[in-house]
Amino acid sequence: MTSDMRNVDVAVIGAGLAGTCAASVLAKAGYATALIDPRGVYPHDFRAEKLGQPQMDQFERLGVGASAASVTTPVDEVTVVRFGTLIRRERRREYGISYTNLVNRLRADLPGGSALTVGRIDDILPGGDRRTVVLADGRRISARLVVIATGLGDAVRRKVGISRTSISPRHSLSIGFDMRAPRRDFPFQSLTYYAESFGMAAAYLTLFPLGDTMRANLFAYREPGDAWTRAFASAPSEGLAALLPRLRRLCPDLAVAGAVEVRPIDLVRAEDPARDGVVLIGDAYLNTCPIPGTGIGKVLVDVERLCRVYVPRWMDLPNIDRAATADFYADPVKAASDAESLRASVYARAIGTATGLPWKARRMRNYVGRHVIDALCPAR
Repeated sequence: MTSDMRNVDVAVIGAGLAGTCAASVLAKAGYATALIDPRGVYPHDFRAEKLGQPQMDQFERLGVGASAASVTTPVDEVTVVRFGTLIRRERRREYGISYTNLVNRLRADLPGGSALTVGRIDDILPGGDRRTVVLADGRRISARLVVIATGLGDAVRRKVGISRTSISPRHSLSIGFDMRAPRRDFPFQSLTYYAESFGMAAAYLTLFPLGDTMRANLFAYREPGDAWTRAFASAPSEGLAALLPRLRRLCPDLAVAGAVEVRPIDLVRAEDPARDGVVLIGDAYLNTCPIPGTGIGKVLVDVERLCRVYVPRWMDLPNIDRAATADFYADPVKAASDAESLRASVYARAIGTATGLPWKARRMRNYVGRHVIDALCPAR
């Protein structure tokens, strides 16, 4: 046991994507920063496996673009299939990425003086204009600001008395697996294959390269323990053929290699989060569904607004009180990002599953609109 005290400007708890990016930006700006996580190496974690150019631009603006780009597999064309019919090949840059490799790369590239502190949080103590983060081994870190970036973990958030509200439990399901055939055997760079008909409780399948492997993400509105999910996990090749029978026109070999990963998504938000000297970012504050593809962008907006706007402002204050931290949650750019991510998450589920007449009408409107657009812009 030790009672060593370290004094910093900002203590960031949680070294996933949000926390590591925040620590990097703050350290480069000259703030004494401690980044704390219970694991020295980020473990395998199935999430956020594809990025668009807007997210890569955000990484660039935060000064970590080279780190992010070094662990991605870029593609420049996406083949789009709707209702089993090839619609178009879109010229746009996307990136396959391993979230685990991304976080570990960002950790490895942290600026000098902000190396990861490995330890579990025992407590967060108030004290005048500073908070004291107490680690399980007795080490103490005194900080003017504590940033909680622990994702969906409850323990640290509860230590500062912040609860969370369930917005949409069992909202969606993400399923990830590798195709057995190498990427060179597929007749496309990347594929987005939407459900072949309404009422399938499936949003879309995306195939994209990770190195020489063709990776698959299937997004569905299913329960993690229901019979369909269990059957798909045990026999994914047969499951794909049954769910998307026309897929074989583009992918004759539907064999899957290795394990199938299943991640259930619950939408949750922190309740009344404003606290003296403590702020939540990323999924620790609000998590959204991966189906619309807004989650990473939302996290990086949090990092950018906190580190570039609010931390400089707060460091000039004699005390960072809850009125100051409340300003961060009300920031117009952050609030708009949060609202749009949540709106897209809720809308995507409703348009795919809701049975009421208004939603049936919207589905028909969308179908007719897309049919017209696709007829004017056929696949090349």
